[in-house]
Amino acid sequence: MTSPTHAAKPSFWQRRIIGPVRALFLQGVTPDKVAFTLAVSTACSVLPFLGFTSLLNLGVGLWLRLNQPIMQTLNQLLGPVQLVLILAYVRVGEKIWRAAPMPISISLIVQSFKADPWAFLQRFGWTGVHAASAWALSVPLIIAGIYYPLRPLLRKFAAR
Repeated sequence: MTSPTHAAKPSFWQRRIIGPVRALFLQGVTPDKVAFTLAVSTACSVLPFLGFTSLLNLGVGLWLRLNQPIMQTLNQLLGPVQLVLILAYVRVGEKIWRAAPMPISISLIVQSFKADPWAFLQRFGWTGVHAASAWALSVPLIIAGIYYPLRPLLRKFAAR
């Protein structure tokens, strides 16, 4: 049993998620702006090109004046999701472009790029166009699919 002078230690989620979000609201950041930041950052963080999402989040965040710590943290958290979606974006892009499926895997992509970046671009250039096309079409859906459901939840959280 804890004594009244010793409060329970806050959980990981309270320290790392709830506390910082609450602090944003106390600084005057609106729940709608936080929801928009999370939605835009998610869309930027699943760009199907390894190594470019941090720069994309930085550029878009500066352009739209969004919270960079939230964006970069979410970008890091979504790294595994990005890896899974690369192949999905390639396959959807191939269907959009009516291209034959390219035999591909994440390990093949990384290994090929490390071996010879120029040969990698020659071999996978159109695959990148296919993936980028599918990603670009998904961006408005990702943003809307996160922003609109999250907005009322964050408004309710901020009102507490």
